[in-house]
Amino acid sequence: MNETPRLVIVEDDPAFARTLRRSFERRGYGVHHVVSPEDLAALLASEAFDYAVVDLKLGTSSGLTCVQMLHEADPDIRIVVLTGFASIATAVEAIKLGAAHYLAKPANTDDIEEAFGRDTGDPSVPVEGRKSSIKTVEWEYIHATLVECDFNISETARRLGMHRRTLARKLEKRQLR
Repeated sequence: MNETPRLVIVEDDPAFARTLRRSFERRGYGVHHVVSPEDLAALLASEAFDYAVVDLKLGTSSGLTCVQMLHEADPDIRIVVLTGFASIATAVEAIKLGAAHYLAKPANTDDIEEAFGRDTGDPSVPVEGRKSSIKTVEWEYIHATLVECDFNISETARRLGMHRRTLARKLEKRQLR
């Protein structure tokens, strides 16, 4: 295959996006960058891609929307979701929506490219895992509810039975990137 691999980066952090773009361009990819689901929809109307790197949290939008859009546009696209906070809930949703892999930040170009190439799971991954602290369990529950509410803070707070400002303070302490 002599074609240049086509990649779209959906990332709202300009510095990180610029770094990823340059790194992938040095590896021979044709790269486009967008910052929102709306920008991605406009780009998908005129372009097709082989690969995508999608940030989970795009300002007030969810990167999961972008995963769904990309998969609907081309079920064969290899999508890797990046996030500063990896949770079980968002990992499961990303895979269900069509992502090939889910990586926690910081991830470099090597990690992402390796994730593009992985077609199967790894049955040798240890099942035991780490013990979860109460704070981690609470955070994963909050994050799962945020995903269910499409990142609507007021609705999430209502479902969790807490004041909106209390939830906002908790979210400020632990960024979703």
